[in-house]
Amino acid sequence: MKKFITTIQHIFAIEELRSRILNTIGFLIIFRLGSYVVLPGVDTSVLSASTTDGGIFGLLNTFLGGAFSRASVFGLGIMPYISASIVIQLLTVAIPYFQKLQKEGDTGRKKINQITRVLTIFVTLGQTVAYLSYAVPKEAIVVDQTFFTISSMIILTSGTIFCMWLGEKITEKGIGNGISMLIMIGIISRFPGAIVAEFLSKGTNGLLLFVIEMVALFFVVMAAVMLTQAVRRIPVQYAKQVVGNKVYGGQRQYIPIKVNASGVMPIIFAQSLMFLPGLLAGLWADSSDIASSIGQTFADFTSWQYNVVFAVLIILFTFFYTAITINSNQIADDMKRNGGFIPGVKPGQPTSEFIDTILSRITLPGSVFLAAIAILPAIASLVGITTEFAYFYGGTSLLIMVGVILDTLQQIESYLLMRHYEGLMKSGRVKGSSQNAAVA
Repeated sequence: MKKFITTIQHIFAIEELRSRILNTIGFLIIFRLGSYVVLPGVDTSVLSASTTDGGIFGLLNTFLGGAFSRASVFGLGIMPYISASIVIQLLTVAIPYFQKLQKEGDTGRKKINQITRVLTIFVTLGQTVAYLSYAVPKEAIVVDQTFFTISSMIILTSGTIFCMWLGEKITEKGIGNGISMLIMIGIISRFPGAIVAEFLSKGTNGLLLFVIEMVALFFVVMAAVMLTQAVRRIPVQYAKQVVGNKVYGGQRQYIPIKVNASGVMPIIFAQSLMFLPGLLAGLWADSSDIASSIGQTFADFTSWQYNVVFAVLIILFTFFYTAITINSNQIADDMKRNGGFIPGVKPGQPTSEFIDTILSRITLPGSVFLAAIAILPAIASLVGITTEFAYFYGGTSLLIMVGVILDTLQQIESYLLMRHYEGLMKSGRVKGSSQNAAVA
């Protein structure tokens, strides 16, 4: 405890770090306050949370800290920006123009960010129509329907742009990745209420069962940390180069390839597809008993059919997303250009094939483990845990929280180590996504 207090004192003794932490807290408070500001013309007493109890909409409501179900001005939050970013990432793989921008360094990155912002506006306008028709019942609207729709589309789009601005300000003047921090704070804001609801549902007679659930949650979090941090280090040897009277290179470095290089993206992709069977089956539900049965099956996220399909999609998307994010040919070319080689492997194409082999070997167990974590909320719900609390036993919510917290701790520790203070961890440094790679 004494060491922890000393570490906190060291953190706030660094003026820049203290300023960044306070800025981050201030921006997050603004974001949370905005999530309680309801759209003009909505009667909150008529709003029903039943439309966001489960499925993809329940997950969105968890990400947004309840703003989705409250018909807030931040009702869509940062999610349209995430959707636009995913589209741009996919276009970067398919369209040469975006590939060229990606290779132009800071200039290209700025252009891509600008295109992403513009695309976010159009995505938000499209999503507001679906949001207003789904999350805001007609009986809750107390003004003219047409006026409400037009004004709400403008307000929701402005709210998303403001959230995007808050995220960029957190990244610039705060600590951690701003966009990820906004999502994480929305998830965490639901955690205390979920714990209280779970405790009350068990009662005093179920206190032992509640303790067992908390212990199980601890081990699930530890497993998520292991999956997030696990890396396969590929050794790289650099040849010595004589420049003038100095000798450069000759040292051994490593390429850290993560076991789960795709992060939470496979779960997000798979989750977005899982509501399609129920949607399509609903079109023929009145005329076909089979379609009605399929719709009911895939509307229940605890059914074994839902979870088998969900797990298979996650495994497939993990391989797909890893393939488009890690370019083995580019890594091999960069190593060859900088005079680096993997011991025992020839430079060029053999190096690329070697990296592909390593990727295939670590991606399979990583994807299976990721699928297992993704379906844990369904298992938790089946054993009697409330739906809201079950979301924290795995899936996107848990992985986002773990990833963002680890990345933020790693940034804080880098400030401490720069000022020659001890790090946050007594046993070793916090390993994060910003570890130095052997190839830039």
